[in-house]
Amino acid sequence: MKTIGLIGGMSWESSLEYYRILNETVKERLGGLHSTKSLMYSVDFEEIEILQHQNKWEELTDSMIDVAKKLKKGGADFIVICTNTMHKMASDIENKAGIEVLHIAKATGEKIVTMGIKKVGLLGTKFTMEGDFYKKILREKYDIEVGIPSKDEREIVHNIIYDELCKGEISEDSKEKYKEIINNLAMNGAEGVILGCTEIPLLIKQGDVDIPVFDTTTIHAVAAVDFALENIN
Repeated sequence: MKTIGLIGGMSWESSLEYYRILNETVKERLGGLHSTKSLMYSVDFEEIEILQHQNKWEELTDSMIDVAKKLKKGGADFIVICTNTMHKMASDIENKAGIEVLHIAKATGEKIVTMGIKKVGLLGTKFTMEGDFYKKILREKYDIEVGIPSKDEREIVHNIIYDELCKGEISEDSKEKYKEIINNLAMNGAEGVILGCTEIPLLIKQGDVDIPVFDTTTIHAVAAVDFALENIN
């Protein structure tokens, strides 16, 4: 079994889910007392969030590369970044730390393709929804069209992530707002919706909406197990 290097703490609420899903999946696959071989470096998300909103992405990239190097030195065979937004610098981390990064958008794209879906809505932080680093992979590698909410709706989605979900606060009012936004995406042709922030699955489940939901936390964690176990008979 390969050792998974997890970059967590963004936020720890979703990192907790990663750790749970990884270990439950390995136990399901291998049985007995098996669990995941993993290392986690958990950052202080307050520091990360400030730099994100100050648009200091070069500083954030350097920090993430440093963390990946520490995980590699500790014995990690590949990296899983436990957040969608910080895949913005995934290629720099991979190239400069010299260790493979299992990209969340690629894992998600492969899942979407298996369902024959060609157009999806994308929810996440404003950095993920408005940037091209995520949508470009889905468009160019998987031929998936990606729609995003309106400007006002993006603000709502973003603020709920940082002001509530990253703090472990689950609000029925916020759930209803998300459901309305997802329904609007569906009305504009989305056949499914990507929960493109690893905290959103804490709020929205498949039963909450009528179109397929792509839970990136679960998809990414299961893909990590697949990769970790790929040479095990």
